[in-house]
Amino acid sequence: MFDLPKAELHVHIEGTLEPEMVFEFASRNDVALPYSSVDELRSRYEFTDLQSFLDIYYANMAVLCTRQDFHEMAAAYLRASARQGVRHAEIFFDPQAHTKRGVEMGAIIDGLSGALEEARNDGITGELILCFLRDDSAESAMGTLRQAEPYLDRIIGVGLDSAEVGHPPSKFTDVFAKARELGLRAVAHAGEEGPPEYVAEALDLLEVDRIDHGIRALDDAELVERLRREQVPLTVCPLSNVRLGSFSRLSEHTLPRLLDEGLLVTLNSDDPAYFGGYVADNYSAVRDELGISIEQLRQLAANSFHASFLDSDHRRELLTEVDAWQA
Repeated sequence: MFDLPKAELHVHIEGTLEPEMVFEFASRNDVALPYSSVDELRSRYEFTDLQSFLDIYYANMAVLCTRQDFHEMAAAYLRASARQGVRHAEIFFDPQAHTKRGVEMGAIIDGLSGALEEARNDGITGELILCFLRDDSAESAMGTLRQAEPYLDRIIGVGLDSAEVGHPPSKFTDVFAKARELGLRAVAHAGEEGPPEYVAEALDLLEVDRIDHGIRALDDAELVERLRREQVPLTVCPLSNVRLGSFSRLSEHTLPRLLDEGLLVTLNSDDPAYFGGYVADNYSAVRDELGISIEQLRQLAANSFHASFLDSDHRRELLTEVDAWQA
């Protein structure tokens, strides 16, 4: 699975912050941590739901303070991804979680985009997707978009993440409309813990190009038919779904049904430092636990390029590599 060419379309760069890096950055930036060791921190990665994960996820972000921190974090993820067969990555970042601590937008984007430029030497292309925190206000999201305007040449799109339940996509209709006016693509987390209605809202009101997660769409037959008919990409994250309690074990995951329904599904890692695996690890896990065939894995990899924001020529090149791949 590690040599199968693939794109990663659902990864939060802050979720690639490995425990060792948390301690390294905390020491460098003089940030006090509530854990005494890497092992103690890692032992806390037992989550019951999305919110229990977000509590520690945001707490660990306190160590990200400088352009260097963001650069080193992204560079480490991209090196790991190269070993996982990733040829293209579209990376989420959460500026509100940093700017509210006094970190400048320019430092965040300069650090991340610099790492992406360097990764081209390893054969990986990448883009940045600025995500709004849905449990923050729509006004804060609009202010964040305005802050980002000087850097739009390095951002391909906007997204919507964080605590889903009680924060429907409709809350952010205006800011997504503004983002589209600025020429940005749009994606949104929907149907992870929230209902299928959130998926429909993301499509109809935010006019997104992709749905991140989307696993709850299966609860609505009409929505499934629409997703199949329109071939709306779903960026599914199996290991994440298990670690956050959507399924008690991987063998219960509905990925086989999503594929049987003819949906445009992709596999992704979400927050790999927290959920036990990067993207190729997700491919290996569904092969072993769900009986996903080699041909289905090849299709999932092809789907990842079809669902990406790559230009058509580059996409064709990478699809040719997928076709030529031998398990």
